[in-house]
Amino acid sequence: MTQVLLGIGSNIERRRHIGTALEELRAQWPGIVFSPVYESAAVGFNGEDFYNLVAAFETDEPLARVEEALRGIEDAHGRDRAGPKFSARTLDLDLLTWGDAVIDDGRVTLPRPEILRFDFVLRPLADIVPGERHPTAGATYRDLWSRFSGEPAILRVVDERWDCCS
Repeated sequence: MTQVLLGIGSNIERRRHIGTALEELRAQWPGIVFSPVYESAAVGFNGEDFYNLVAAFETDEPLARVEEALRGIEDAHGRDRAGPKFSARTLDLDLLTWGDAVIDDGRVTLPRPEILRFDFVLRPLADIVPGERHPTAGATYRDLWSRFSGEPAILRVVDERWDCCS
């Protein structure tokens, strides 16, 4: 089994898209665990604030199959892939890590560099897998979060409950 860490975000009808995505992810991977949800400022463009969280699950499916399932969920939420990299999103599902694998094949880069760059990725990882080690940095997510010195984007913890995850 491979442990998968997944970033989740939305800034368009964010409560609806995050809520239904969490239900769809739980149906696909029943043992999935979700971090608290953080409201974060848009990074790289002027736009509405995001809801961001991370999820952890284990799978014996191949990487390509998991990527396909995640794209399908994004597409079902009206994800527009034609826009710029930093833009508004109905739903963004990003593989952050694939076990301890280090992959950079021109198509996918794992672990995602965003883990070490953005508080809205690193803090939720420290919440749900604090003792796990980043595949290339070697430090635990708890230690990486305690040393984080990047530009803050997190505005607050979202105090909402979704039926699937409370």
